[in-house]
Amino acid sequence: MNTRWLTILGIGEDGVEALPATARGLIASAGLVVGGARHLALAAPLITGETLPWPRPIETALPEILARRGTPVVVLASGDPFCFGIGPLLARAVPNEEFLCVPAPSSLSLAAARLGWALQDCMVISCCGRPIEALIPRLQPGARILALSADATTPAAIAALLCRQGFGPSRMQVLESLGGPGERRRDAMAESFALEGIAALNLVAIEAVPGTDARILPLTAGLPDAYFEHDGQITKQEIRALTLAALAPRQGELLWDIGCGSGSIGIEWMLRHASNHTIAIESRPDRAARAARNAAALGVPGWELRPGRAPEALAGLPAPHAVFIGGGAQNPAVLETGWNRLQPGGRMVVNGVTAETQAQLLAAHARLGGRLTRIAIERLEPLGGQHVFRPALPIVQWAATRP
Repeated sequence: MNTRWLTILGIGEDGVEALPATARGLIASAGLVVGGARHLALAAPLITGETLPWPRPIETALPEILARRGTPVVVLASGDPFCFGIGPLLARAVPNEEFLCVPAPSSLSLAAARLGWALQDCMVISCCGRPIEALIPRLQPGARILALSADATTPAAIAALLCRQGFGPSRMQVLESLGGPGERRRDAMAESFALEGIAALNLVAIEAVPGTDARILPLTAGLPDAYFEHDGQITKQEIRALTLAALAPRQGELLWDIGCGSGSIGIEWMLRHASNHTIAIESRPDRAARAARNAAALGVPGWELRPGRAPEALAGLPAPHAVFIGGGAQNPAVLETGWNRLQPGGRMVVNGVTAETQAQLLAAHARLGGRLTRIAIERLEPLGGQHVFRPALPIVQWAATRP
């Protein structure tokens, strides 16, 4: 058997002429060449074997590729296959010692070269099959962002989003057909974006400039309450910051937000790192819909809702790294289920306002350990012609780590 029977080969818009001789030879000797219609057309002068255009969904092609194990197969990809490309999908199906990757310059590298930007200083996002709202947390003053477009309509959609967020003065550069004979770069301001005839294959470079009305998401935990649509059922800003600190989010972790209300805790969990995920449980449809709107507006469209009431709604969910109970903690079964499903080293945080919930937290502390904290916040409010500090309802917070 040919040990490395699968070649994942990057090809640019300049076609096979730009490929090294070894890469051209791999295509010519392959019994099967797989790729998008554009890739297969670019490589057509060299292909002697069968071709397989990617089906929808792409994963359905894996059995046919794996059936050729031991015979030469080439999968074509745009630029670097492991940069927002097909590489990771294939690497999960084929052992590392059985494939060879021959990358070409990625569109991101080409864009950085054209713009004179240091690639390591840029934020990168893909809008291919992903909501553009994920741009929102990245809109910081002076940020340089490279956005891979889904199609010709993406640049205008990005311009509209920038304007909605108050970043209308931002400079946008649309780079089309990078590396090919039709390469073109055009500039526009987001607030006056009017470019037409954009090629489907394009990338948008953004230099983020906030206007006077820009809503910039702070990099700290504890967003202003006004950033969330809510009906009063929200963990307030100061308590939310302390709660996030107790939950201690880490890269790539899953949170269960039980009784999510406005969704504020789970949303801020996801804002801490782009790879973090939240599954929110909410029994009231109006609050669930409101929380989903908040997630989209604050740039975490991957936030996930499980309608229903805990503990029943928790059945079948993947084990979390952290659990926050904002509603329903007076039911011992909710706390017990959340604790038992936590991964080892996982954190649970419960905020109690009522005496009934606080009694449950005292019992949990006695049985499971952890830390109990009583949090009291006072805010300055007007009283007649003067001001007083008016106390909010005190919170008892239980935070514990599962062994």
